[in-house]
Amino acid sequence: MATFALIHGGGDVGWYWHLVEAELRERGHEVVAPDLPCDDDSADLRDYADTVVDAIGGRGDLVVVGQSYGGFTAPLVADRLQAQALVLVAGMIPAPGETPADWWDNTGYRQAVEEQARRDGGATGSDDPFVAFYHDVPRALAEEALSKERSESQAAYHSPWPLEAWPGVPTRFVLCTEDRFFPPAFMRKVVSMRLGVTPDEIAAGHCVALSRPKELADMLVGYVVGERESEKRS
Repeated sequence: MATFALIHGGGDVGWYWHLVEAELRERGHEVVAPDLPCDDDSADLRDYADTVVDAIGGRGDLVVVGQSYGGFTAPLVADRLQAQALVLVAGMIPAPGETPADWWDNTGYRQAVEEQARRDGGATGSDDPFVAFYHDVPRALAEEALSKERSESQAAYHSPWPLEAWPGVPTRFVLCTEDRFFPPAFMRKVVSMRLGVTPDEIAAGHCVALSRPKELADMLVGYVVGERESEKRS
């Protein structure tokens, strides 16, 4: 049994993970999916990490999972608690000292979106959330997700990422091949440059925990099994 700490993206809530949480619990694992204090404009990235650490408590065999903007928080938690594994799902990959506000320009995000939008007729980067984020999520579920949106802390958004290097924790990346927010070709490049790993791919849009919860849960559990087998061989 493992403990999965599931970290939501920007302006979201822990509810985002509820379908994946149910799948993981059915498999016998523990799950925490706290609401980050993103609607507190004074909360910074360390406060985000503190919230997750407090939710985990004394649980062990930890796997930290960060969705999208949660990629700025997940490594902080994994580093502090010496996690068994760290997984980013369509996640932002920070560099030491980089603020979330600077990540977009530093990675060439906007140019990548413009190029992909020209290819797909403007679906990528669309202002319509049902097109850009929830195109493969059932409409009622997408509407419920939108109803839970919150503001995002400016203190966190402009906080330099505090680690001096990526934590020494086995790291995996789940890339969504139908993502209209983070273009797949762009993310493959960022993952290669910043993590030096090959991402695992899933046919889903950005909000994969709502559109493909079972498949995502299978991948997460597979990482636990893989890490344990690796430990046995070493």
